[in-house]
Amino acid sequence: MKKYTLLFISAAAIAAAVFVLPDSGSGKKVPESAPVAASNVGERMDYFASHGWEVEEIAGKDITIPTDFSAVYEEYASLQDKQGLPLREYAGRSAQLYLYEVKNYSPESRKMLAELLVCDDTAVASMVYSEDGGSLRMPVS
Repeated sequence: MKKYTLLFISAAAIAAAVFVLPDSGSGKKVPESAPVAASNVGERMDYFASHGWEVEEIAGKDITIPTDFSAVYEEYASLQDKQGLPLREYAGRSAQLYLYEVKNYSPESRKMLAELLVCDDTAVASMVYSEDGGSLRMPVS
């Protein structure tokens, strides 16, 4: 349990760095895409499975998506744009951040984590990254 608490704290620290730093934002338009349902564990697991990831949920936390995106958060938002996820549309809103352990991918024996940001029962952001603080980051899709 302490191991998962440490993992969650590490992920929360990464998320905090991404979610908290202020910036003026870019005003970039979000591509329109079909909403990805994520109201329950099954739908969230199905989202990852549909992209070939086997994951196990290990933690969840309530967060607020910033209104103004920092440079770091802008990079995160750009990744979401490429995946067709509507993060920008949810700026300033409350959301839930779910953390997962990736079971079927371990490059160079690195433990990998995945996250899914859910707002109003819709997946608005996702990412897969190495447990070591995110030295390896990639889209889910």
